[in-house]
Order: sequence, then structure tokens, then C-alpha cells
Amino acid sequence: MIENEEGVSTVDNIVSQFNTYEDFLDSQITTLDLYYLEDEDLARQLVELGYRGTGEVVRREDFEARKAAIEIARLAERSQKKALASAGKDLRDNFLKALAQREDDNRTGKVTSIIFIRDRNAHGQELSGYIDYAHRLKMEDFEVYFTGKRKLLPRPTDLSFYNWDSHVAILNSSPNYQVIAENCDGLLFKYKRDRKIINVDPKVHPGDNSTRTPIQTDLYLQVVIYDHVSRRKT
Repeated sequence: MIENEEGVSTVDNIVSQFNTYEDFLDSQITTLDLYYLEDEDLARQLVELGYRGTGEVVRREDFEARKAAIEIARLAERSQKKALASAGKDLRDNFLKALAQREDDNRTGKVTSIIFIRDRNAHGQELSGYIDYAHRLKMEDFEVYFTGKRKLLPRPTDLSFYNWDSHVAILNSSPNYQVIAENCDGLLFKYKRDRKIINVDPKVHPGDNSTRTPIQTDLYLQVVIYDHVSRRKT
């Protein structure tokens, strides 16, 4: 692939200038070509084959492949921006800011965060539990949380759920984490991708490639976020 002095390929330059390959071919045809050939389609074919034209020869498949690649990249970028529920939101609470900072990494798998929340539901009952943030992001629209229309609370379907009034306790493994409850170290979570253990006991280190971050928030009684970075190669 031919490149100019700035390292930009000829195909990239042409693709940026013309919407279709036919538009590019037409730009290479002179008035004199049309006068002698008397056939626009034939003139295009000669340019495509490199027999006529005033510029570089670019094959149709190269032009269309690059055009398609640019369109795929554009759609992917638009989809990623649209996927970020926190984008453009006025986030004033530290917890919502912390969620926003981690949203992209949890969606792309760079980080998987476990969120511990302790708070009261609409009935005044105290709840607590651990939430697989990456999994919840895939299962529901988080815009209602980032706009403040709804509070993010543990559910019976999350990694753990406990209602302090009814004493209902539920544990569930998720696509990312296996819950380990029957052990002397208390509640543990094993990240399925690299099999590392995340220990949520505040008195000990959370584990390899994991960090524990308490969040000062005005919205909840208590919030702690555990971030885990997988070191397993894909």
C-alpha cells in the first residue's frame, strides 16, 4: 500500500475524498478521454485497469474494503458512546461518580467490580449485598441510576442479598464470579476467568490484582467497591 510522506495511505486519502469507487474513477477521467472513447463505462474500466487516468491506481476491492472498515469503526464508536449510560449526566454524588469511572472498563472486561451496598428500601427495611457490576450493566439500563430516578440496591438475584428485617439471605454465583460461602475465611468470590479469590473481609487484603475502595456517599448508608483486574491472557 502506497503511503505519502506523513504515512497516510493512498487508499485512505481517496476513501476520504469520494463516497463511491465510481466517483473516484470519474475523477480520473478527462474530457479528452470521453471525446475519444465515447463511452463512460469503458473509460471507467480503463482507469480501473490503470490504462487511463490522472492519478494513482487503486483497486476496487481495496477501496471498498477500506470504506467498509471505516464504517465499521464509526458504528462501533457510536455504539460504545451510546452504551455508556453515564455519558453526559450531571453526577454530584461520589458513588455515582465512582460507578461512571468504572462503567467503560466493566463493559469491556478490563475490570470487573463487585459493589457492596448497605441501605434501606422503599419500605424502610435495611438491605445489604454484593453486586456484580459488569453483569448488572449487561442485564439492565443503568441510565435510571445515573439520572437519580432510581437507587441501585441489592436484589435476591445478585451475588448476595440480605434483608436485615426479615433475615432472608440469598447467595448466587454470576457469569463472572463464583460465590464461596462455606469456609473459615468468611464470604469469598472467585473470579472465573483467572480463578483469583476476592476476599471482602475489610480486615485483610482483598487479594491478587484486587483493590478495596470505601465510598463516601450521601445516598447510601455504606458503599464499598472491589475492583479486580484479570491477568489471564485472552
